[in-house]
Amino acid sequence: MGARSWPELPWTEWQPTVETVHRWLQIVGKVRLALMPPWNHWWQITLALTARGLTTGPMPYAARALQVDLDFLDHQLLATDSDGRVWAMALAPRSVADFYRELTDGLRTIGIEVSTWPVPVEVEDATPFPADERHATYDPGHAEALWRGLLQADRVLKAHQTGFVGKASPVGLFWGSFDLATSRYSGRPAPRHPGGIANCPTWVMEEAYSREEAAAGWWPASEPPGPAFYAYTYPEPSGYRAAAVLPSAATYDRSLGEFILPYDAVRASPDPDATALAFFRSTYEAGADLGGWDRSALEPVEIPDRPPRRPWSLAPDVPP
Repeated sequence: MGARSWPELPWTEWQPTVETVHRWLQIVGKVRLALMPPWNHWWQITLALTARGLTTGPMPYAARALQVDLDFLDHQLLATDSDGRVWAMALAPRSVADFYRELTDGLRTIGIEVSTWPVPVEVEDATPFPADERHATYDPGHAEALWRGLLQADRVLKAHQTGFVGKASPVGLFWGSFDLATSRYSGRPAPRHPGGIANCPTWVMEEAYSREEAAAGWWPASEPPGPAFYAYTYPEPSGYRAAAVLPSAATYDRSLGEFILPYDAVRASPDPDATALAFFRSTYEAGADLGGWDRSALEPVEIPDRPPRRPWSLAPDVPP
């Protein structure tokens, strides 16, 4: 897919909107956290990309299903349930406190009462949602650009998933750390995570990182080098940070413990999709090889066609 499909992102200007939207998504995400049964590595909490924005997907509420969608084209939030009830709220400049109150009250109008912990996580400023009047910026163009950046990341991360047949997570937006991510797993337990994440209990991270993993993702940074793809292996094997990975624009960030590839470098390359996929593949291979993963058991025999025309996880002489 050509570079024209990868939009220029106004990341030097979008920080106020991104910070506000991040907290709005935490409010919505905490509804999903409250209603969904737990899955390993917190997979149950993530939001998913749609053709117009982001969604919780259907969430169980007693005998009903509730879904909350954020539309970044018409700029509205829509809450719907399986009984046909609908409630809408405009996405417009408003404080986090106002968003929290209106969403909470709006859900009540369709018979939904959800108890959540109204405090943001994984951010330095942990002002409770009902008291946060500071984050109140919403530029529709910046919000749409954020979503379009997420769309590109979602597409290439899903393509990356094809090259693995072991345990792997769906691509999802983690609203705490505010990144779109997927992880591959070796099948072995990992050492306990040391924690240290802002406003996040250590036990939460221990559950998230309970198994060895190779993660790939994208986050909408507002500081140089701007939005970026990232990759890391946990636990980090010896020699990983010095590994030769692709493309040449990728670097290891010692403060983050991750390889970083700027979105703008991907966008400027002759084949952005191939550039992003080479980054995911080379960082995974470096971590898996240095970590002693059983790659022959975790990777397909071949990459399948679209749509597949034969089994791709079995050797040709193995009967189905």
